[in-house]
Amino acid sequence: MSTKIENQESRFDGLKWLAVVVLVTVGVVGNYAFAAESLLYRVLALVVLSGLAGYIALQTVKGDKFASLVKEARIEIRKVVWPTRQELVQTTMIVVVFVLVVALVLWGIDSLVSWSISGIIG
Repeated sequence: MSTKIENQESRFDGLKWLAVVVLVTVGVVGNYAFAAESLLYRVLALVVLSGLAGYIALQTVKGDKFASLVKEARIEIRKVVWPTRQELVQTTMIVVVFVLVVALVLWGIDSLVSWSISGIIG
């Protein structure tokens, strides 16, 4: 039963995506055509058109799946245990010291190889 409902909804999805494409095209062409108008009016028109296109896109099956993915991601972000400021500073310092040590080792190896090659070549 649910498969039939999804098929009926997806039957109109093509028209909805066509409407989204038309709105985006109208926004791009309108922005180019009204280049002499105030930037504020063009930006407001683009915001309205993009909001309308986004609303229509969210009404499709793929849009609904995207919205549920965003909701689930927000729930998962709440479950993350974020480090304290002290842990963050300590970890950052460890990384900085390690990068400096590796840079010095690579500089030393490069200098040694360069010195030995210049000694061989003359």
